[in-house]
Amino acid sequence: MKAHIFVKILIYLKMNKIYVTLITLCAFSIAYSQKVDYSVVSVPEESGIDFLQITQSNDYLCMPLVKRNSNRVNWFTNHIIDISPEGNDIAYLSMRNNCSNIFIKSLLKQGSSVQRTNRSNVTDFSYSPDGEHICFSEKRGKSYQIFQTSATKGYVCRQITTNNNDYSPIYTPDMAQIIFARQETNGMSIWGYNIKDNFISSYTTGMNPCMLDNSTIICTRINNEGRGEIWKVNYETGIEECIISDIERSFTSPRVSPDGKWILFVGSSKITTDKFAYWNTDIYVAQTDGTNFTQITYHAADDLSPVWSKDGKYIYFVSQRGSREGAANIWRMTFTQISQ
Repeated sequence: MKAHIFVKILIYLKMNKIYVTLITLCAFSIAYSQKVDYSVVSVPEESGIDFLQITQSNDYLCMPLVKRNSNRVNWFTNHIIDISPEGNDIAYLSMRNNCSNIFIKSLLKQGSSVQRTNRSNVTDFSYSPDGEHICFSEKRGKSYQIFQTSATKGYVCRQITTNNNDYSPIYTPDMAQIIFARQETNGMSIWGYNIKDNFISSYTTGMNPCMLDNSTIICTRINNEGRGEIWKVNYETGIEECIISDIERSFTSPRVSPDGKWILFVGSSKITTDKFAYWNTDIYVAQTDGTNFTQITYHAADDLSPVWSKDGKYIYFVSQRGSREGAANIWRMTFTQISQ
């Protein structure tokens, strides 16, 4: 059988540090590929959920690295897909000509993707709330810098940060700031860049920031055991609250639903069968106070980088499911709100 070639982003979380490189891999070299039936689209635990494949192999979607052993699993926690504010397009990271860049695909019609950046090593990104801009992180030499570019035309970029290791840029709802994570010698912390006066402020510890409102950040923090927790931080009042934590599982990559009631995130889960057992990555939801915590995917493939549709009815995510060779694609699943 001819091996399907695709791209993995080797970026992963380990003890509050991020490691990044880019390579291409053959699908058959993935750990556990001989044990997992990737060709299955869904499993019985996911009954009642409709799944729709959005990308194809010729979209060359980047697949976040997952590193696992018998005791735990680590994975790339930053987002490599995002939905445009009006909900008509999906942007994703793609590796072509040995460069990782942002491409945009219409969700309304079949067709090819449009290249949106012309860089060398883009690692993660997000849309601005008004749909006019995209901010992204790119590896430049030994550092990772934040840039802003138009979401619709041209390749001109505005550099936001320099000479640091900065990731996961997002906009505040009022677009007054770009919030991002910075890796420092003592771990990860969350900073804000004031777009109007170019002033940078340090807010709190953590990574994977997303905004609940203009002053409240939902983020990931790594506890003393090396497991990710989801925290809610109001940087104006100083109130900090851990809302998702577990003695075995790790959680990262939060995203707030359009109505502000739910948090979508990635978590680890242990799969045990009569043939094998290993730690996996799946998708979870909970309300913003941590209640109604629910696992919503159970496939033995890795489900990562989830984002909401703009009406909150669907979740888009990256997974190898549905591919006999284990190649990654963007999938859409229906979301039914859990009883409150």
